[in-house]
Amino acid sequence: MTPSEKSADLRKQLHYHNHRYYVLDDPEISDAAYDALLRELETLETQYPDLITPDSPTQRVGAAPAREFAPALHESPMLSLSNAMDEQEVLDFDKRIKNMLETEEDIEYVVEPKLDGLAIEIVYEQGVFTIGSTRGDGFQGENITQNLKTIHSIPLKLFPSEEITLPERFEVRGEVIISRKDFQELNNARLDSGEAPFANPRNAAAGSVRQLDSRITARRPLDALFYAYGTDSTLGLYSHDAILKAFSALGLKINKERTVCKTIQDAIAACKQFETGRHDLPYEIDGAVIKVNRLDLQDELGTVARSPRWAIAYKFEPVQETTTIKGISVQVGRTGALTPVADLEPVQVAGVVLKSATLHNQDEIDRKDIRIGDTVIVQRAGDVIPEVVKVITSKRTGQERSYRIPDICPVCSAPVARSEDEAVSRCTNRQCAAQVKESIKHFASRRAMDIEGLGDKLVEQVVDKGLVRTPADLYGLTHSQWKSLDRMAAKSADNIMDALEKSKQAGLPRLLFGLGIRYAGEQTAKLIARNYTSIEQLYTVTRDDLLEIHDVGPEVADSVSAFFSDEINREVIQMLAEAGIVMTSEADTGQSTELAGKKFVFTGTLTKFKRDDAARIVESQGGSVTSSVTKKTDYVVVGDSPGSKYEKARKLGLAILSEEEFLELTDT
Repeated sequence: MTPSEKSADLRKQLHYHNHRYYVLDDPEISDAAYDALLRELETLETQYPDLITPDSPTQRVGAAPAREFAPALHESPMLSLSNAMDEQEVLDFDKRIKNMLETEEDIEYVVEPKLDGLAIEIVYEQGVFTIGSTRGDGFQGENITQNLKTIHSIPLKLFPSEEITLPERFEVRGEVIISRKDFQELNNARLDSGEAPFANPRNAAAGSVRQLDSRITARRPLDALFYAYGTDSTLGLYSHDAILKAFSALGLKINKERTVCKTIQDAIAACKQFETGRHDLPYEIDGAVIKVNRLDLQDELGTVARSPRWAIAYKFEPVQETTTIKGISVQVGRTGALTPVADLEPVQVAGVVLKSATLHNQDEIDRKDIRIGDTVIVQRAGDVIPEVVKVITSKRTGQERSYRIPDICPVCSAPVARSEDEAVSRCTNRQCAAQVKESIKHFASRRAMDIEGLGDKLVEQVVDKGLVRTPADLYGLTHSQWKSLDRMAAKSADNIMDALEKSKQAGLPRLLFGLGIRYAGEQTAKLIARNYTSIEQLYTVTRDDLLEIHDVGPEVADSVSAFFSDEINREVIQMLAEAGIVMTSEADTGQSTELAGKKFVFTGTLTKFKRDDAARIVESQGGSVTSSVTKKTDYVVVGDSPGSKYEKARKLGLAILSEEEFLELTDT
């Protein structure tokens, strides 16, 4: 096989496996095997630079920073949607359509979740990604091609299809989003590094896509879903639903949650169902979109101003409320970061009573001019800590008081410092009780070492009594020391000792995550453990070594190499090793089990095990756990009071297991 043929074959394989992983959520090979293919292509392109093509997966890697974004004109305007705030306005929308079409017959609609992200347009020429841009003012956006190429769910080359004839220029529109889970992990990483967390997933997605340095974009957990076409890109099809199915066949990721409705009443019911279940979706939505399904009727209805007459957005109730700030205090995190927190007059937002909200850092307090006693607007986005959006200055009485983060740590009285390149102030004492407590809590958490029974109050006791200063100290405590703690009896001490013993077998990925290395989240820890199967190997690892791992960026590489170069960290690791903690992991050999590649969904209230434990069982046997039910789902495990996922699984004819059947299947 010639170098040209080999590179073409590698690109084809990588496009295929990328689509299965990022779009279908149904991988066929391990991450290590994918990395090996990518490395082989990179090596070949290094030897023969003329073989590099615009659609090569190697071109997803962020390029050098741009000075500014060039303008990008849209051949046909990217229209905005008019809004319906209640059911009557939706009925009025249907009535207008019937009047314009001069019909009394029911109109068929498609209802989709209204994604809360950043609108984009991708232009494919002869099936290859050539230009990507933001919506802008609808007529002209910004050329962010290189940034969008870093998003793995956007295909660099569309799949060929015998049923679909692509025009030479094919324009598709969609939304860049960040899932709730990825948003939470991104914000946790930012808090650990002393950066202000993003206010909501939309801000995070928009800010990430519009980075002048695409290498920053490449490190953000971005996703993209497509829902519309541009100029003359109907592909000869007759309905919006058919267009979306064609998108999927071409390799474009679409939202599978859409519903085809025969009447406007069905469409309203679908909107309300999305509103009821909005917090169960893996991503943020702020409404539902109702579209006339037939494309010929869309053409006949046309547009008005900057909105199509054939579509409308049904807006949901807002997740913002007004309250007052009673006081401001400071929390000290495991990295020493001092985070100011507002004590709020309790208020209900999106079904949750909020009593506090993060103020991020002093710069944010100053920028928003937040004072004790202010009347403010607060919001809750996803599962993140609520935050203050803005101050209502017109409500001020003159009694409000300004606030400054203290120069002395409120926990240990050590000096507080702030580096020039950070917005956060930090306690300078590594042995600060607050830092120690948060580090121990993180180490013992379910996704780290999973020390069952070691809750926050128990951690605070062992630290306050001077029994524990590092995670390794936990394993040296005697039964009598555990028993001597408040509300601890002999049986409770037995349980803690058993949990500590069990945690010794947690494995290298969980240990790496539990050590609390800045920027190294759960997935990063797994990536590192796949490439370095013992912790001793990491003592000599370099920044460049780590950058060889696919999806490990400069910040992570710098942080990991610095962590293992630190003598204090090495001493703690040595103490953990002496306590009997397993510090190795098996290399990814690609060996399969009966559950390898199988996709599981859990729904309802589980009584025989916790979801994290069940996910661990599935993953240990080569399977995966997802949050939504699709045709690709292999098993749906049902607990008490299952919801819509169970009904969907029944309609799709999927294998439905009770908790007992799941335990039998997994031999646990």
